Amino acid sequence: MMWNPGDIVRVTQKTGEYITEVLENHDSKLLVKVLAVTKFPTQGDLHTSFELDVPLFHQRPALSYQEKFMCPSNAVMRYSGAIPDYKESVRIAMEREMEKLKKMSLWAQRCLVELEAMHKETFTK
Repeated sequence: MMWNPGDIVRVTQKTGEYITEVLENHDSKLLVKVLAVTKFPTQGDLHTSFELDVPLFHQRPALSYQEKFMCPSNAVMRYSGAIPDYKESVRIAMEREMEKLKKMSLWAQRCLVELEAMHKETFTK
């Protein structure tokens, strides 16, 4: 697909997702600038998911408003919705990520309860 300056596109950058504006087309890459956040970046060490005891547990903020970056042109999708306010989009994306992690934590706790029950049932008879 051919992208032109001014096109509004959705881009995944590392572990976050953003609504961006195309500034320049360099064939296989686009220069874009951030307008809003749709998915807050994942925290922690991406090479050892779910590990706490790592040399550096990364704290990843969202890209800044109007921050520019290059991305592969085949990795973008057209965006046609309303562009939310940047700060509000960060708040919503961050709260969505926090809620997802809270649910995951509750799910993990329930799994542990079930596994402990099965372990007791299987190995204490």
